[in-house]
Amino acid sequence: MLGRLDEAGILRSVGRSTPVRPDTARQLAEHLMPAGPGHAWEDVRFTASWGSRTAPDVVLVEPDLVAEVVVDAAQERGAWRHPIRVARLRPDVTTADVPPFGAGATPSAG
Repeated sequence: MLGRLDEAGILRSVGRSTPVRPDTARQLAEHLMPAGPGHAWEDVRFTASWGSRTAPDVVLVEPDLVAEVVVDAAQERGAWRHPIRVARLRPDVTTADVPPFGAGATPSAG
């Protein structure tokens, strides 16, 4: 799941990624930190895919890693309708550098 902060600083879901390549998965493992109590999605129930009734194992992480993504521009209720492909991680960019969701820019990972 990819999220982005809105103008009020609330983490909103903006889409799901395709499976990441092994090299990207290793980079994610190096940069992601488990979330502490009070994560915005703490009580959210996730499904394995759109329309699925199966709940996957979920590990919430701190929402502080930015990634460049490749998306189909189609959106539904403020999220990308089709799976997102992670192009590369951007540890050089902070979530403060990403315009807030709803600020006129298209959704992006944050």
